Amino acid sequence: MGGIQAITFDVGGTLIEPWPSVGHVYAEVAAQFGVTRVAPELLNHRFGAAWEAKGNFDYSRAAWRRMVRQTFGEQAGALPPEFFPVLYERFAQPDAWRIYDDVVPTLEHLARRSLRLAVISNWDERLRPLLDRLKLSRHFEAIFVSTEMGHAKPAPEIFRQAAAELKLPPEALRHIGDSAREDVAGAQAAGWQAWLLDRRSTSSVSGAFCTLADLTRWLGDGQPVGF
Repeated sequence: MGGIQAITFDVGGTLIEPWPSVGHVYAEVAAQFGVTRVAPELLNHRFGAAWEAKGNFDYSRAAWRRMVRQTFGEQAGALPPEFFPVLYERFAQPDAWRIYDDVVPTLEHLARRSLRLAVISNWDERLRPLLDRLKLSRHFEAIFVSTEMGHAKPAPEIFRQAAAELKLPPEALRHIGDSAREDVAGAQAAGWQAWLLDRRSTSSVSGAFCTLADLTRWLGDGQPVGF
């Protein structure tokens, strides 16, 4: 395994996804406040555009509030002040998320191989309780959250801090996530190697995995790892 001692995982798009979608959850909560004429598909489109243009998003409550207003566009004015706190809390609940089918088998397989596992995620104070509620926390010895660490991926500092807390050199660590910029480039800037997880098979990056099962097969075949 090329000296790998630990693997760290991104969360959103890697371990879990909003369920049935961001737009469906937004529309569900909006309906509780009387805003019903908004299609989940439209909200998904708007959220995707806002997310792509987010820039230096700091994952604070205020940043999420702005993201939500951008997503609802002209309909944001019809939403009362009570809407955002309810929506924010909704995404802290496990039934607003789905664990990808390959996640638990992969984590169990890697643990059997005595690999140390951790999380490095751009998230906020909701992540730890969410992973507890999803029964995923037990698979990880450490969970590194950007708002707690003071740095968000792709900043190399979050990876360096994680390495220091795990007491491992960069060459013993690998990171996997669904963002070429945040996960792969960020980890590489800290001296790590990384894998890109492309669940939609849209990446042009050579060697990207389409499922976490690809990762276990890759390691099991004894192939060289990283980009």
